[in-house]
Amino acid sequence: MEGLKLYAPSDIQALTNRREGETKLGEKVQTISDLGALKECKAPFVVLGIPEDIGVRANYGIGGTSSAWQAALKALLNVQSNSFLNGAEILILGHFQFKEPKDSSPDGLSRKVEEIDEFVYPVISQIIEAGKVPVVIGGGHNNAYPIIKGVSLAIGSKIDVVNIDAHGDLRETKGRHSGNGFSYAIKDGFLKNYGIFGLHENYNNSHVLTLIKECDEINCIYFDELIKSKDRTVLLHSFVHPFDYHLGLEIDLDSIENVLSSASSPSGFTLNDMRRLVLNSKKKFYYLHLCEGAVELADGRKDPLTAKTIVYLLTDFIKAQLNL
Repeated sequence: MEGLKLYAPSDIQALTNRREGETKLGEKVQTISDLGALKECKAPFVVLGIPEDIGVRANYGIGGTSSAWQAALKALLNVQSNSFLNGAEILILGHFQFKEPKDSSPDGLSRKVEEIDEFVYPVISQIIEAGKVPVVIGGGHNNAYPIIKGVSLAIGSKIDVVNIDAHGDLRETKGRHSGNGFSYAIKDGFLKNYGIFGLHENYNNSHVLTLIKECDEINCIYFDELIKSKDRTVLLHSFVHPFDYHLGLEIDLDSIENVLSSASSPSGFTLNDMRRLVLNSKKKFYYLHLCEGAVELADGRKDPLTAKTIVYLLTDFIKAQLNL
């Protein structure tokens, strides 16, 4: 069966390593048996996974982003429950499961991404309608589109998004893939203002750069400029400040140096840079999307630390939002 698999308490317990004298987040997090119970659940943050790499491969990237979810979930559930984060604030909803398309050509993969969109956005809408904040672990950056669509439809208006990313993901709208989620969100009327923080000059084509230059609703700060500055946190605050229209936060893990992804880079934010940006945030966000990371790529490269990287950013986000 394709679609959302909801987690039972037994699913959580199987991934939680209990130790005498300690309490893990996995012993505190919430679960529900059907989406109708979202409103009754007291946890304000809803974690769900989209473990697929179909959108990445449709964009001629290296498969493997499907590997991040399970490893990150296990790492999250084994974080200590303490005075900084109890765990009861978190609902572990589940993950989407999708079959491989029979047609593995770029066109076939693109059509499958369109099917994935149709599964994802209604669930995001239900989470928002229940007054919760979705925290989504990908998967490819193609899933930004159904997330934005789901939020927009739930609140009845366009939204703003800040994307910390080496790439604009504004490729032409000629078939869905991981490189054009924001293009489609703009074209279909779900995305109002789009800010890209940390864009790399070397890895965005002329079409994307021209679109950024000509569109008043798209703003960016290049990483090539940021590395000249000592205080990137101040720059991010000043960049994000004008965005106040139902704001979403996207973090592409390929913007962090040496994190395993289809577009891994030796140049980028350090993990502590990124944690500082998230922890010092002064904005309320409608959602967080952590995407493009992998613990194992199709070419054989592996890095189990990607899971812990995701968990640091996820828990930092929740702590920062709770303290606003």
